[in-house]
Amino acid sequence: MSGVRGALLWRGEDGYEEARVGRVFNARRPERYPAGVLLAADEEDVAAGVRLARARGLRVSVRAGGHSWAAWSVRDDALLIDLGSLRELSYDPATHVATASPAIKGGEELAPFLESHGRSFPGGHCPSVGIGGFLLQGGQGWNSRTWGWGCENVVGVDVVTADGELVHASETENEDLLWAARGAGPGYPAIVTRFHLRTHPRPAAMVQDTWTFALEDLEPLLVWLHELLPTLERVVEPVIAATRLPDVPLHDGVERPDGPVLLLHTTAMCARAEDADGVFAPLDGCPLAGRALGHVRGPTTIAEENAAQAVQNPEGHRYAVDCTWSDATAEQLAPLLKDVWGGLPTEHSFSIWYGWAPVRPLPDMAFSIEANVYLATYVISADEADDERHRTWVHEQMGRVAAVEGRGVYLGDTDFTRRPDRFLSPAAFARLEAIRAARDPGGVICGYLIADGAELNAAPARRPGTAPAR
Repeated sequence: MSGVRGALLWRGEDGYEEARVGRVFNARRPERYPAGVLLAADEEDVAAGVRLARARGLRVSVRAGGHSWAAWSVRDDALLIDLGSLRELSYDPATHVATASPAIKGGEELAPFLESHGRSFPGGHCPSVGIGGFLLQGGQGWNSRTWGWGCENVVGVDVVTADGELVHASETENEDLLWAARGAGPGYPAIVTRFHLRTHPRPAAMVQDTWTFALEDLEPLLVWLHELLPTLERVVEPVIAATRLPDVPLHDGVERPDGPVLLLHTTAMCARAEDADGVFAPLDGCPLAGRALGHVRGPTTIAEENAAQAVQNPEGHRYAVDCTWSDATAEQLAPLLKDVWGGLPTEHSFSIWYGWAPVRPLPDMAFSIEANVYLATYVISADEADDERHRTWVHEQMGRVAAVEGRGVYLGDTDFTRRPDRFLSPAAFARLEAIRAARDPGGVICGYLIADGAELNAAPARRPGTAPAR
């Protein structure tokens, strides 16, 4: 007897293949085959699944939303526990704490649910991402420069341990499991079945400011933004996106040039609607305003921003993605990014510069790598024949960018099977490894998926004369 209520599909049975990869967002499906897939009905099913795996000598992998680019949940010969049927959402008006299951989609489900209660959370920019992987990896979300990383706003987790026991972790009990849940990502040594989230008052207004520039304006645009970034209010989130999509803001009579263009897209969540003009005032001094191909400013919403993200990140496509945190200067970055941004190979492919500029020490948690700017590139196509070429291109290009003052990567935009890099500080990684050894000494819960022979959390070689990762 399996002791589980949800569907349990072993390799070779009808429905196995759909259960294996049907909820994987990236259409570039991995050639890895779990021994079986448990479509868990509830958290008791998760615990029963772990006990079943232990009894059969299997390891356990976990799927929340299925958005990881490398499909970390799909592991050879493991029991894959899929949490897609866990659909809880609740809110306590007395404490302002919400609870949510890991497969709940941040933009499509959590955000409107909290909005109905007059609350907000730093959820993900892409609407269909499940909050499980998003939060475990750190959670770079809306208004994170003000509210902090998503994982900083996790005040508790309910988890199934590697022994198949259901426990709660908070600042006062099982503290090690809460510490690790804030940034360990796929190396978390347990299975989260419920997040307890600190929420924030819904901002009175969300506004956006978008400029369109030609690729040739990249260097002066970067120089200006690197100078401006430390002066911006924390509610202001500036992003440069290099995109080939045709629908971009253009002045009347201006024709979109061929190839990639640059969108300086800045959003701000304001406590008062009248604050919008003030927080965007520094952008009015843009020295390239006379060269802009287009410019729009006005109110927006998370739903509208998420819809734009969904257009840029279409379903049913094949993704190859890489990233780096960087403390490089604008002058160092400009030629490197021009190579990347000018060479985006498909219409939907895009790359971003995200102005972060940390101004405070991070709290004591596993997540521990950030830098002045965040750089990520997403190659998106529909043709399987291009997979290897696109993967090679994106990892080689981002590897060159990372070699100049790169500080490490964000787990949410990495694929360690092709380019490993540091993702935690050395101290945080050592502490996490000790927690993993204590909580899961037998290695029942699958950890990080990494290239054979590669060293986990090791900083790669840097260009001569550049600073080491910290």
